[in-house]
Amino acid sequence: MNPFYLFLMFIGTLFTAISQVLLKQSASRTWSHPIFEYLNWRVLVSYAVFFGVLLLNTYAYTQVPMKYGAVIDTFSYVFVMIFSYFLLKEKFTRRRILGNLLIITGIFVYTL
Repeated sequence: MNPFYLFLMFIGTLFTAISQVLLKQSASRTWSHPIFEYLNWRVLVSYAVFFGVLLLNTYAYTQVPMKYGAVIDTFSYVFVMIFSYFLLKEKFTRRRILGNLLIITGIFVYTL
């Protein structure tokens, strides 16, 4: 297993989290026309990044076993929580932290 492909998947996870935050920012705005809820730069960039990450992960999974990919994908929850705190000014709540820990623990148990 080549660490380069693991790194690609990790970077993809980071970009997925950024895309999710962009979608949240877009959903939090009020638009002059309903079509702009779906056709604005944040939404279009987010979906383009999602598509790019899909291609990147498909390529990376040719060299990375599925069980490791699942572990790397769980980092998106952590990234989203961190980006939400800094960019969206959302608070870390006990429930949110416990939920993230539960998800990550479940994935690690799954890989064993």
